Amino acid sequence: MRALCWAGADAVEVRRVPDPELRNAQDMIVRVRRSTTCGADLPLLGGRVPEASAGEVLGREFLGEVVEVGPEVRRHRVADRVVVGAAVACGSCWFCRQGLLACCDNGTSGVTAEPEWGQPSAGGFGRPARLGGFAGGHAEFVRVPYADVGAFAVPESVSDDRAVFAADAAPAGWYGAELGEVAPGDVVAVWGAGAVGQLTAGAAVARGADRVIVVDDRDDRLRMVARHAGVEALNHRYVDVLAELRERSGGRGPDVCVDASGTPAEPSRWPLTDTDGGTALREAVHACRKGGVVVVLDARPGVVDRFPLGALADKGLAVRAARRRGATAIPELLARMARDELVTEHLATHRMPLERGADGYALFRDRADGCVRVVFTP
Repeated sequence: MRALCWAGADAVEVRRVPDPELRNAQDMIVRVRRSTTCGADLPLLGGRVPEASAGEVLGREFLGEVVEVGPEVRRHRVADRVVVGAAVACGSCWFCRQGLLACCDNGTSGVTAEPEWGQPSAGGFGRPARLGGFAGGHAEFVRVPYADVGAFAVPESVSDDRAVFAADAAPAGWYGAELGEVAPGDVVAVWGAGAVGQLTAGAAVARGADRVIVVDDRDDRLRMVARHAGVEALNHRYVDVLAELRERSGGRGPDVCVDASGTPAEPSRWPLTDTDGGTALREAVHACRKGGVVVVLDARPGVVDRFPLGALADKGLAVRAARRRGATAIPELLARMARDELVTEHLATHRMPLERGADGYALFRDRADGCVRVVFTP
């Protein structure tokens, strides 16, 4: 089959790879109909993940049609249209029983983890095999382990272009608002107007926030989130963000600050003056009101320097972080999509055949031509 693979630093290419096969009784095989680029791929593309090997299949977020099921799969049948959560979880270990599917002990193809993690997290699609990952969704077919846990039938009324964002971007965005415990009347600030940041802003609105302000350096993305989520936008190139946020929050600072700025392909890409990808996080800590909550939705592979620990402690802030969301929220998000309460297809600013994967990732990496996400069709 054809698949979009990592080919070395800053390069991807379509290759022929072996077709996936059922390996366990709980597996199923999905024929991919849509897959989308993801910011978590950028460190790998920038050569910042030494555990990666050339030839590994990319693609964290995908949707497709079931073509084969293992003997212990109960919830899915051949020809079902399903969206698959980005994290692979067994559903039965201690962490899964606590609802922490992204922390699963068993949902991995290996046992290694980056040294700074301390413990391995759940595996995921499109992640390096040596970090516990599985072949990704930028392919014609994908093996889905623990299919009854991580795959969900898509309502007939929900289009492929809408439903594919239920795989990871929408769960991550809604998790940001959940971790922040956004409540009616809150002022919420979100750093980053990519897909996850825009969906975080929309989730904060849905939870009753009084004001939601999105901070980014791209006017095209800020116009998009203002139009589709009905929120306020700040371009940090032109304003004093800290002063503006205090002004818009009664002088206190936002109740909840979410860093959804993502991970740059290279340390210098965004923000332009950043050296370790931590500028947005540091600004969020300084902006947040005393006793508020800072949420970090992050996929960076390394460390952040110059973290303002003194400000964090002196202000009594709570910090909550997630690398990715488990699949528990996907059924609710699909239901919202079916009721038109969650609209996501506008985030697919570019659509391409898989053969143009290199072009698509170049657009996505460079944020060129107004690109937010590229959706591929095999």
